[in-house]
Amino acid sequence: MNVRLGNFFFRYRNILFIFLYLLLFLPSPELFSKGIFGDNYYVYPLIGGLLITISGQLIRGGTIGLAYIVRGGQDRKIYADGLVTTGIFHHVRNPLYIGNILMLWGAGVLANSLIFSLVVMPLFLYIYQCIVLAEEEFLRRKFGLTFVNYTGEVHRWIPNLKGIIGTFSAMEFNWRRWLIKEYGTQFVWLLGLALILLYRYPYLIGGDPVTRQRYILVCVVVIGLYYLAIRYMKKSGRWK
Repeated sequence: MNVRLGNFFFRYRNILFIFLYLLLFLPSPELFSKGIFGDNYYVYPLIGGLLITISGQLIRGGTIGLAYIVRGGQDRKIYADGLVTTGIFHHVRNPLYIGNILMLWGAGVLANSLIFSLVVMPLFLYIYQCIVLAEEEFLRRKFGLTFVNYTGEVHRWIPNLKGIIGTFSAMEFNWRRWLIKEYGTQFVWLLGLALILLYRYPYLIGGDPVTRQRYILVCVVVIGLYYLAIRYMKKSGRWK
């Protein structure tokens, strides 16, 4: 059942994840409230959320920069040319998904949303678990004992950090690949973080609605220019 659901979620994952991301802006009781944490309660979601979500993007960046694995599939179905076990995949089987989870969880904490943390995130985790089970079924059929041995040595979700420094030092980090593979994800992520900061923490810019609108415009322009610049470098072939 979970494998069938995983194939379904994989097929429509982009739409599902955009919908889940939009739920960050759903009105919700606060995860950290003034009544419990005092006048400076906003510091906890602000610092904690940023640390968590940025760590997720760094994990994705480290993974893609060292040894990229194609997750897009073919015809919206799970597909893989080869079994990637190097780079971060040598320490945990699903580092890209772990990065996604941390990015979204951190955004939920930053939004200080109780509903997102207690309702949306468990749903997000269940969807990913089903997708991973479906992917593992595919990989098991295609790569057989090689994949079975790999699963016996590397955990699905819990990283083994032994030798992680050696992994980074032994491989060349391809920062261009990180940017051209991530610029779409980074555009949505950065824009979402900017909107959360401007709407949830208006006192950071003085609370003036006009000033906030100006900041929003600046963020949209800057992040949009970043997106267009990386897209141009990719499509023009300047970065291969």
